[in-house]
Amino acid sequence: MNIILSIAIFIFGLAVGSFLNCVIYRLEQKKSFLKGRSYCPSCKHVLAWNDLIPIISFFILRGKCRYCGKKISWQYPAVEIATALLFLLIFNFQFSIFNICFLFFVSCFLIIIFVYDLKHYIIPDSVIYPAIIITFLYNLILNPSFLVQNSILAGIGASLFFLLIYLISRGKWLGFGDVKLALFMGLFLGFPAIISALFFSFLIGAIIGIILILLKRKGLKSEVPFGPFLIIGTYIALFWGERIINWYFRLIII
Repeated sequence: MNIILSIAIFIFGLAVGSFLNCVIYRLEQKKSFLKGRSYCPSCKHVLAWNDLIPIISFFILRGKCRYCGKKISWQYPAVEIATALLFLLIFNFQFSIFNICFLFFVSCFLIIIFVYDLKHYIIPDSVIYPAIIITFLYNLILNPSFLVQNSILAGIGASLFFLLIYLISRGKWLGFGDVKLALFMGLFLGFPAIISALFFSFLIGAIIGIILILLKRKGLKSEVPFGPFLIIGTYIALFWGERIINWYFRLIII
């Protein structure tokens, strides 16, 4: 039964990932994703159902549009697979059904932010604000006394920290969208998980930055979007943050 459910969740994640690709593209084009059929970004030809099968259609078409022959971005299968694997990890991580539904929903926002910031160096307000509001309301419903207080303090603390960096650097080290994302992270993770999330965000960002410089893909003054690293740090803290914090405290006590 677990295997069957896992397969179903994986397929569901692929379908959601396909939908998120549509949302990302239409967000870029400033068009509504609630109406209109999917079409090729190059020739604008309306796509048939067999052009829209997650993963399968991409490889059957050899990564090219059936109608104009233009290459299809690897973003499409990458987002589909990443969404499916993330949903599968959430489903198998011993969360309650209520938590799983919430995490699925919030993950959709974070995947959109990840890809959009990676491509355009912008965190859209139309995505981050709903994520903040939904997360706050979720905490309010789940445990209005402790969790809301904990998450609000974590969110304010994280966002103020990023706001200070933003003001000192005059927006050169990170954008104001990262300040909003930090607020979401605090509300989402609470304290002390937000600490491990920020630690791993900066650590991974530094490692990737050094690698890009060594490969001569970026210079010391080049701009690198920080949102994707914050999202990676968020999931590390969500899944393994408590274990990391407990390990750290045992280490310093010894």
